[in-house]
Amino acid sequence: MNRLRDGYGESLKTLRLELVARLRERLTEIEDAIFARARTLSENVGEEDPEYVAGLRATVSESLEYALSHIERGEEWTGPIPSTAAEQARRSAQAGVRLDTVLRRYAAGDRLFGDFIMDEADRFPSESLRRVLREHGPQADRLMAEVATEYMDEVARMKRSPMQRLAERVQRLIAGEDPADIGGLEYAFDAWHLGMIVKGSKAEACVRALAAGLDSQILVVPRGGEIVWAWLGARRALAAPDVERLLSAGVAGDASLAVGEPRRGIAGWRLTHREAQAAQEVMLRKPRQITRARDVILLAATLRDEALARSLFETYLKPLEGHGDSGAVLRGTLRAYFAAGFNAATAAAALDVDRHTVQRRLRKVEEALGRLLPACHAELVVALSLEEIEADAKAPPGRPSLT
Repeated sequence: MNRLRDGYGESLKTLRLELVARLRERLTEIEDAIFARARTLSENVGEEDPEYVAGLRATVSESLEYALSHIERGEEWTGPIPSTAAEQARRSAQAGVRLDTVLRRYAAGDRLFGDFIMDEADRFPSESLRRVLREHGPQADRLMAEVATEYMDEVARMKRSPMQRLAERVQRLIAGEDPADIGGLEYAFDAWHLGMIVKGSKAEACVRALAAGLDSQILVVPRGGEIVWAWLGARRALAAPDVERLLSAGVAGDASLAVGEPRRGIAGWRLTHREAQAAQEVMLRKPRQITRARDVILLAATLRDEALARSLFETYLKPLEGHGDSGAVLRGTLRAYFAAGFNAATAAAALDVDRHTVQRRLRKVEEALGRLLPACHAELVVALSLEEIEADAKAPPGRPSLT
């Protein structure tokens, strides 16, 4: 009898390993499905913050790895919950996302994961797959319980924090409440505002140095993870070149800034923050000292929609393959041409080729796309920028490759 049990145990162990191998082959598909489902369970309360969305994606990815490790190692395995899950629970509490929404996401993701497991019923015995699911259930419950604990601990901490009370007031203002109804903010909203999101070990010090250098009032809200939201207010419109001048003087340290445009009044205060959030979408993927919203609005909008990003690649970059010159050569020529302000001679000098070569390549691009370059310039710029971001990131877990 013991020998039979040992044989069954070895058989189940083999099944686990084979099942995990099969699920890993579909990992991107599974992750995308769970992430999309999680996004549908949204309260629209602080949940479009790029940092929050990136945290949600990372949590889905690591939670899947956690589930696969449990299946692979058996029901006795009790590894620590993913650090991103704990961090996202705290971030959800800070953003005002309700605990029941957080837990509903885990429950919905667990159900989807179970569906993917049962999709393998034609390759494995159904009863064995059901046993795997039964053993997985308590592990999923433990993950949700620890996430709930992290969330409640953060809520308790926030109740003791004056900074959190400030953050709550600012969130209410962003959501549309009248400043007159919210006390405790020593900031004039009937002025010009420049919104920014700053990331770095000395982010707040950087913002305060900028405020001093621009002789402006300041509203700063630490967001955790070395990130602050900030607004500079003044009687005149604050110009981004003035910010860049101060940054070149060294006030930023290691900080990176996502900056909106100068806007006036309470509506402008909200808009410049939204613009800074759009710039942050790009800054998170392609860090630089300053990212201005005006330069990346279209790119940021596309980054929020993976299907649209895929469509741009398929429509404007993929057709460039197989037209004499390599697609990489044609894309490089386009980048040089756009950077040169549509001047073929300047682009040729940058590429170390003659002007006629550049013109010949550009005609090939137009032939491949069936459109003149001026008619699709913006789409090409965004598609090329997406490709650069993808290359810089080297297709990290959680984002499907565009190439």
